[in-house]
Amino acid sequence: MMVARARVLRRFSVWFLIAGLVSGCGVNEVPRLDEEVKAAWSQVLNQYQRRADLIPNLVETVKGYAQHEQETLTAVTEARARATQMQIPPDILENPEAFRRFQENQAALTSALARLLAVSERYPDLKANQNFLSLQSQLEGTENRIAIARRDYITAVQRYNTELRTIPGRWIAALLYPDAKVRETFTIAETAQEAPRVKF
Repeated sequence: MMVARARVLRRFSVWFLIAGLVSGCGVNEVPRLDEEVKAAWSQVLNQYQRRADLIPNLVETVKGYAQHEQETLTAVTEARARATQMQIPPDILENPEAFRRFQENQAALTSALARLLAVSERYPDLKANQNFLSLQSQLEGTENRIAIARRDYITAVQRYNTELRTIPGRWIAALLYPDAKVRETFTIAETAQEAPRVKF
């Protein structure tokens, strides 16, 4: 009886030792980092949706004061439509082409909004309108939230991609998570990388 008990105890000890080694060697790091990336991506999408929800109210408010700025208003409306109607494929984080299209649509919307806010400078009554000021403030806050969400996503992707490309994460992923793929991240447009030219 003592011998049988000793064998059972040894087996449990071996299993606890193996479980301890496996959990301590980072076997769960790949799925943990993958979940971080997914959560950060959800927050990016959440903030872009918040911005898209503010735009119709902003456009309607500006319309009342700047009716002959129809071209700018149309550009904002169309950019919002392209950004919100894009079908986001489930593999967007591993699909460079889909990620690039998503990023271009959001950048076009950002540019159109900047033009819309610049138009408001020409209309003192619009700039004094409480509704417009409130919407403008909410939009600025949302743009800040978008920047933070993008930064957090970039950081999460960096950690995840680094884990997939370095040892032992590379080995663990190849062995246990063969479907784990490097994720796409945000970039800036080439035109934004150019230094502005100042002429006097």
